[in-house]
Amino acid sequence: MAEGRFLTGSTMGHVVRMTATGAMGITFVFLVDAANLLWIAQLGDPQLVAAIGFAYAIQFFSVSVGVGLMIAATALISRSIGQGERAMARRQAGAGIVIAASIQAVVALLIVSFRHDLVEMAGATGETARLAARYLAITIPSLVVMSCGMLCSGALRADGYGAKAMYITLLSGLVLLIIDPILIFGFGWGLDGAAIGLVLFRFALMGLGIYFAIIQMQLVERPRLRTFRRILWPFMAVAGPAIATQMSTPVGNYLLTGVMAAFGDEAVAAWAVVGRLTVVVFGGIFALSGAIGGIFGQNFGAGQIDRVRSTYRDALVFCGVYTVVAWGLLLLATPFIIQIFGLPPQGAEVLRAFTLVGVGGFIFVGALFVSNAAFNNLGKPGRSTLVNWLKDAAVSWPAAVWLAPIFGATGVIYGQALAGALMGTLAALWGWSYVAGLRATPPVTLDPDRPRPYPNPDRHRIR
Repeated sequence: MAEGRFLTGSTMGHVVRMTATGAMGITFVFLVDAANLLWIAQLGDPQLVAAIGFAYAIQFFSVSVGVGLMIAATALISRSIGQGERAMARRQAGAGIVIAASIQAVVALLIVSFRHDLVEMAGATGETARLAARYLAITIPSLVVMSCGMLCSGALRADGYGAKAMYITLLSGLVLLIIDPILIFGFGWGLDGAAIGLVLFRFALMGLGIYFAIIQMQLVERPRLRTFRRILWPFMAVAGPAIATQMSTPVGNYLLTGVMAAFGDEAVAAWAVVGRLTVVVFGGIFALSGAIGGIFGQNFGAGQIDRVRSTYRDALVFCGVYTVVAWGLLLLATPFIIQIFGLPPQGAEVLRAFTLVGVGGFIFVGALFVSNAAFNNLGKPGRSTLVNWLKDAAVSWPAAVWLAPIFGATGVIYGQALAGALMGTLAALWGWSYVAGLRATPPVTLDPDRPRPYPNPDRHRIR
């Protein structure tokens, strides 16, 4: 039986390697997504940019559901690998794909059915609202195929194949990079072209995921009804809190978009640019949480708690260094970004507030992501849900509402940064307290016949 790849070697080396491959893939996709917004901006109609901004706030919900499902699959698969149960890991991967596709089909149906109400609730009006709803109608159904690609990527990461998981997003992003300007300008389809390009990207994501995870590496077993029934509860017991955790970010973004909408389409357009910059510049931070999940899971499954602690520590160090470097580079690039996107004075002011103050908050947000990975993969996913909802709903939105009348549109940026600093610090300390209290006792073997989603974490607590 092959040993898990993360059970030996430097934990910092694993953190850097997995995060680097994850960051390259996810950053390229986000970079292409930002280019998509740039192509639309070149059409010279602020309403189109604002429409994508409103649609993005709603799409964020559905994508976050997919990320939560992928986190659950990675947690279960990596723990099974750490325990030497590779056959179990393959069954979990197959059942996970079916479950994820089914859930995303329901989510897609709900969003398409209520898309007009959703964009209006976000603050869109008139032609901007109509365009945003049309964009959603074209893109949302492809969530089902995207979920398959994401689960395949999660299976690869759980087994340590970070480079292959990177190829899925990297090559899919390349498809989008090539076809976007063709559809938008060559065919003259404008906003519809951007939407169709996103759909084709998601199909490429699924195709590559199937090739690398299922055909090449054989990490997924075709699920049988009996296996599906046995794994459904353990999977959903982890996926439920993980989805709830991921949903907090789009809820917070949705609420903040509503606050920003009060300052007009120019402010929302700048907010859309800030959103794209965030995911491009901090692709490494966003990738960090998913990348270290497999490291936590394998070592937890093998009972190597000292390596769990060192992974947590190394991830925090990596996060801090990454953010400081990115902050400096983004400050230098601010004038060029304003010029490239053609931001008006109000939009430029929002962007400067983000690069000067908002970016610094990611030192703390990154620490929160590290604690999320620890809680999700070490048996306490409900804690991730709690701290994320406190940040995005209980602190971020009230802070933005409080600061917006004082500072204008930039107050939204300041409120978001304040919430990140406060809750990121608390989450990092809570996560470390939990990890420090684990003790190195081999966990029980994960049995599919038992309705338990992971080894009882209380077995690892100091009595």
